Amino acid sequence: MGLFDRLRGGSGPRVAFFGIDGVPYSLVADNEETFENLNDFASGGMIDSIVPPESSACWPALTTGVNPGGTGVYGFQDREVDSYDTYVPMGQDVQATRLWSRVDAAGGEATVMNVPVTFPPDRDIQRMVSGFLSPGVEKAAYPNELRETLEELDYKIDVNAKLGHQDDKSKFIEDAHRTLDARFEAFKHYVEQDDWSLFFGVFMTTDRVNHFLFKDYAQNGEYKAEFLEFYAKLDRYLGELRKMLDDDTTMIVASDHGFTTLDHEVKCNVWLDENGWLSFDGEDHEKLSDISDDTRAYSLIPGRFYINLEGREPRGSVAKSEYESVRAELKEELEAFEGPDGRPVADRVVTKEDAFRGKHDEIAPDLVVIPNDGFDLKAGFRGSGEVFGIGPRNGMHSFENACLFIDDKSAKVENADLYDIAPTILELLDVDTDRGDFDGASLV
Repeated sequence: MGLFDRLRGGSGPRVAFFGIDGVPYSLVADNEETFENLNDFASGGMIDSIVPPESSACWPALTTGVNPGGTGVYGFQDREVDSYDTYVPMGQDVQATRLWSRVDAAGGEATVMNVPVTFPPDRDIQRMVSGFLSPGVEKAAYPNELRETLEELDYKIDVNAKLGHQDDKSKFIEDAHRTLDARFEAFKHYVEQDDWSLFFGVFMTTDRVNHFLFKDYAQNGEYKAEFLEFYAKLDRYLGELRKMLDDDTTMIVASDHGFTTLDHEVKCNVWLDENGWLSFDGEDHEKLSDISDDTRAYSLIPGRFYINLEGREPRGSVAKSEYESVRAELKEELEAFEGPDGRPVADRVVTKEDAFRGKHDEIAPDLVVIPNDGFDLKAGFRGSGEVFGIGPRNGMHSFENACLFIDDKSAKVENADLYDIAPTILELLDVDTDRGDFDGASLV
């Protein structure tokens, strides 16, 4: 008899989902001693992320089961309709139904903790603390009891990423451990306390550690041992959470995208400027609205390219009759774009029609570049500068190599992607849905 059988009499299936942001499947598979618990799951494997593989777009997609054309969120920064103004998408900008809302509507209870792009917290479910992009625990936690408990645990929304910019990474690593420890204690507390059908919590610190230490791991660098020590602790915490669950509860662990080493940051708008696609009015290169009227294309992170289309953009210079030919020209040049070492920057260039569909695709990029390993695509509006550079990060997101582990022998993690996770969770919970509600399908 498990913990929930003893405390609640146990009735009906439950799912405990734990996100490990940015953890590649290869990291888990290649380090069995570090990941003893994850490698012990009944089913697990590599899955694809989404286009584009950026956390702000990935988590809305994962938690709804639909692509950015359905969620309305395409990245960390999106463009206003009929404007060059941009904004940072938050929880209220997600236009598709979250899976915990479906659970709540079906009569279940949900506890949701630290999911990116969920601020302000959803007050229709029993408990939520928002994740990445939240201003802090005080405003991100609902109800008040949750805020008080989290403050007692020294819970933080995110690690202090600025510490990772220093040459000496020791303070960053210490802060990553403190953040991870507090996150685990909070998850443990509410896994035990709450009467939930769905527990959904995300460890975001993994993404931060990968950004600043992944090359150390991949190339036997200075902080490889510390990198693996951090992940050994994460796996141990996942194992402890797993032991707390009863036989009616399925545990799922997944990442939203993969990770690889970073060699070159690419300022896409500088490249567009140098190749005659974009120009600025005057000396100011600070924002999108500074582009000139003869601009034919511009870019937003990560690797999203927009044709400056007449009738769609305020000062569109490309006639609708020329759209297809101009986009084809840009696609061809992006496919031929090479880095300093002669390698192609783009693994592939995806059109909006192939990547996005839904009611909210009016701000969809016309092209998205999925880069080859080593190239991290930035916008690059601040000043002109060089096309290629390097910052404090040595790891970057990848479309391939995300991971999914389901502690259920009936699950088949094969040819899967991020869109399959929400329908899988809902089927495990016996929540009725229509197949057409999702871009993915259940894996059980």
